[in-house]
Amino acid sequence: MILEKYSLFTYVMWSKERTVPGKDRDKESGKYTTSYTDSDFVDAIRRLDGMAGTSEIADEVGCTRRTAYTRLKSLDENGEIESREVGNSLVWIISE
Repeated sequence: MILEKYSLFTYVMWSKERTVPGKDRDKESGKYTTSYTDSDFVDAIRRLDGMAGTSEIADEVGCTRRTAYTRLKSLDENGEIESREVGNSLVWIISE
């Protein structure tokens, strides 16, 4: 039991001190803070000729594909961008 508590404590302390390049961490919670704005994603689509896939946008912004997809989906739901299915992929475009 003591070993389990020590291991959990060690993991929590290690995870709070560990950093990922380009990401900031909240000192209290240890959670990563948002380091990308909505405009980062909209501007990336513009730089990619106004239409791009999730992976291309993620590469342009410098985030993971998962982060890009989550943010793009939110922007789509808010009407700032639109998604279209092309085969098995989503293409994101700027809403006009």
